[in-house]
Amino acid sequence: MNHLRGRVAIVTGGTRDIGRSCSIKLAEAGAKVVVNYHSNRAAGEETVGKIEEADGTAILVQGDMTRKADVDRLVAQTCDAFGDSIHVLVNNVGGLVARKKLAEMDEAFVNQVMALNFNSTFLVTQAVVPKMPHGSSIVNLASLAGRDGGGTGASAYSVAKGAVMTFTRSMAKELGPQGIRVNALCPGMIDTTFHDRFTPDAVRKNVEASVPLRRQGDPEDCADAVVYLASDASSYITGANIDINGGMFFS
Repeated sequence: MNHLRGRVAIVTGGTRDIGRSCSIKLAEAGAKVVVNYHSNRAAGEETVGKIEEADGTAILVQGDMTRKADVDRLVAQTCDAFGDSIHVLVNNVGGLVARKKLAEMDEAFVNQVMALNFNSTFLVTQAVVPKMPHGSSIVNLASLAGRDGGGTGASAYSVAKGAVMTFTRSMAKELGPQGIRVNALCPGMIDTTFHDRFTPDAVRKNVEASVPLRRQGDPEDCADAVVYLASDASSYITGANIDINGGMFFS
């Protein structure tokens, strides 16, 4: 399980749910992990604590990934702690913000959703790539919503995640000659605080009943895929937007 030993990984939004699971699983695989958080330092400290309790190595770095200055500081602190090479980047920052239909949205809201989901991915990728040696891997967190348009009131979020999916393909082509692979995950209904906040229980139960595997996904389902995509075991996979939805949707 130490196939990432000697590698350095950054996980943005790495303090809870999918981000936390990715941080812990990457550390279990031997990577030195930089756990980024925005405002919830306690959750970040808990995540780093879990890694250290299991004899892993991690540091916690605060930063708003929609702000270039914060992104640059994240990269600088990573290099100060672990050297000038960054081998794995997990762009996990994102969110729905709120469910709003067309008539309820204004320009500021759309810009906020795009900045949180797409701009953050662009800014962090741009800052980290110069530090990535041949054989490195980027994994972006997109969404099933980027494929099917999402649920009611999720159009801005769906568009932003669709942009992440297209950016993934573009960067796979651009960075492939440098030996950097770029892939994305497109989770469906995953049991996270995201759905605790935005998805009614009745909807979640209906999804569980209709999905071929008859359950919601777990954050670990996504994290296991991230570790695979970060490792040499997936060395010929790039530009893929991989569905993790229990058979809910086939691309």
